[in-house]
Amino acid sequence: MSAGKHLSKGSTIPELPDDGMLRLYSMRFCPYSHRVHLVLDAKKIPYHTIFIDVSDKPEWLTDLNPLGKVPALQLVKETGQPALVESLIISEYLDEKYPENRLFPKDSLRKAQDKILIERFNPVIGAMYKMFVSPEVVPGAITNVSTGLDIFEDELQKRGSAYFGGDKPGMLDYMIWPWCERSEMLKYLLGNKYEMDKKRFNNLKSQQTPTYMLRNKKKVRIRKKTCQIVLFLSAQQHLT
Repeated sequence: MSAGKHLSKGSTIPELPDDGMLRLYSMRFCPYSHRVHLVLDAKKIPYHTIFIDVSDKPEWLTDLNPLGKVPALQLVKETGQPALVESLIISEYLDEKYPENRLFPKDSLRKAQDKILIERFNPVIGAMYKMFVSPEVVPGAITNVSTGLDIFEDELQKRGSAYFGGDKPGMLDYMIWPWCERSEMLKYLLGNKYEMDKKRFNNLKSQQTPTYMLRNKKKVRIRKKTCQIVLFLSAQQHLT
């Protein structure tokens, strides 16, 4: 179930069925929230989604997360109905709590190595946001994005599989996927200043799903505006 609109200041906490399902407080365009949606869906865990307007947050959001950020996952079956915050913490909790279709490797060393790679993706995230909010740093940011992605291109090639998780996406795939997907938007914002080098990143190119790809040139102006809104809202919140 999804409460369609984004709730803002002055709104009340939505009434949801007392069905024991997890409650995810999210934002449609937030890549960090996207991480948690991907994990929940991959593991086929039923949940409710409550969308939050993070630019005009409802007052009660800080009761769930004192930092006032999304995603926040409320565990309604637990005593006191606590909420977990931070996309990586939530995702790892879900993988341990619901062991069916394990997303992290079972091997402790491989799991640790994948967690290190997730951490090493942060410079790519930072550089992508800079490309949008600070046009004057675009050349340097492009270099940083490409250098950061080289690590993952090489790693995927070493593994010799379609995904970091093997023949299907694993936790590492889902943790970087939202930005690989959104990287396609940058060329509509920056014109010919940026486009992923298909030869250099031949393996990572498959990580981009069709969601944000544009095929109809007549819609370029509309999609460009959408891209601006998506990246602005995501960057504005400093979401984690």
